[in-house]
Amino acid sequence: MTTLIRMYDDLMLKYQDPRTKDWLLVGNLGQLVLILGFYVYFCTKLGPRLMNNRKPFQLKRTIRFYNLAQICISAYLVREGLKCGWGTTYSFACEPVDYTDAPHAVRMRRAVWIYYMNKLVELLDTVFFILRKKYNQVTYLHLYHHTLMPVAAYVGVTFLPGGHGSLLGLINSFIHVIMYTYYFLSSFGPEVRKYLWWKRHVTKLQLVQFAIVFVHNFQVLFRKCDYPKVFNVLLSIQAGYFLYLFGAFYVTAYIKNKPQKTVVEADVVTPNGKMDNGAVRNGHTDSKTSNGVANGKHHNTKSKMY
Repeated sequence: MTTLIRMYDDLMLKYQDPRTKDWLLVGNLGQLVLILGFYVYFCTKLGPRLMNNRKPFQLKRTIRFYNLAQICISAYLVREGLKCGWGTTYSFACEPVDYTDAPHAVRMRRAVWIYYMNKLVELLDTVFFILRKKYNQVTYLHLYHHTLMPVAAYVGVTFLPGGHGSLLGLINSFIHVIMYTYYFLSSFGPEVRKYLWWKRHVTKLQLVQFAIVFVHNFQVLFRKCDYPKVFNVLLSIQAGYFLYLFGAFYVTAYIKNKPQKTVVEADVVTPNGKMDNGAVRNGHTDSKTSNGVANGKHHNTKSKMY
């Protein structure tokens, strides 16, 4: 453990960007680990336990405001990403990080930090599911995606605030504008929701996103580029894994039409009014749960886009 701590300290001393090291939640991996650790614990254990004997919260206005805020923040990040580089001087073939104090570099660093902060705010997606007792939405893909993205953003703002890897943030923010617009409009009920025909296409955009990120980082491995290739390798691996996970989700949700496996362990009320302890356990949903499933039939169960 002492050796690992020393290696981490050496890494931070040698490679951390001094321009962002004093920013909120930057350069302190322990704080991020605590936040994400509590997030996973709350969403899989503590939250369902606290909600066990409580009615689901509605939170309609809160979630509507949250979705609107996410649309605005994501749109702002798209604008900043384009103006700071990807719509002006950045090269898709190879783009080193600009560590100078040039106006566009300073602006890009700020955008990367805001993206990082927003990835932490997006953890509320799962918290809302728990408070509304929508346990069927808390799948492995959902938890993995929401846990990993803050880590990727942390690495970016701590070591590489800009440059080649920032394309992921730009594309991801663009898709989130569309995704949260869907959620915002659908919150107005069936009269509006019936016109929202493009839900499945958001997942298709997610697949395109990770395909672009994979190619964008994989191709730079075979050319000379002043950007740490270890990060290109990690981004390529994660993009490939996300392609697999989102592809499996798309097939399950829109082709096979089967419910996603959940990772929440909770007491759930069965149709006969009795508590079924562990009806949602270890990734398997009991056919008697009232959380969208009754007697083996699914009632109005909606799959979450990511």
